[in-house]
Amino acid sequence: QVQLVESGGGLVQAGGSLSLSCAASGRTFNTMAWFRQGPGKEREFVSGIRSLGMVYYADFVKGRFTISRDNAKNTVFLQMNSLKPEDTAVYYCAAEFTGGRLEEAANFRSWGQGTQVTVSS
Repeated sequence: QVQLVESGGGLVQAGGSLSLSCAASGRTFNTMAWFRQGPGKEREFVSGIRSLGMVYYADFVKGRFTISRDNAKNTVFLQMNSLKPEDTAVYYCAAEFTGGRLEEAANFRSWGQGTQVTVSS
């Protein structure tokens, strides 16, 4: 059974940093990603990473967020720096990529429970 468990969310002031982790169990995934869903908004792509290390970012986090993975631990990380109030959202880890566009949530079958990130101004 596939299970994704996120951790690391919390409350931080604008300009601060947080680090999220997503530990996967059940199998190894070539492609993993982070999405987020803010209040009253649709779920949106944040960042993705493939097993060989290729990384992808949404324009609104480029230069501020860094995705990485530890293949031995089947864990993906999201280092978030220079956080802004508009980054406030529930952040979800996604896996079991079925193909197509990486930015589309519908192309991932497995999801974590989400972790809340709140950035105060």
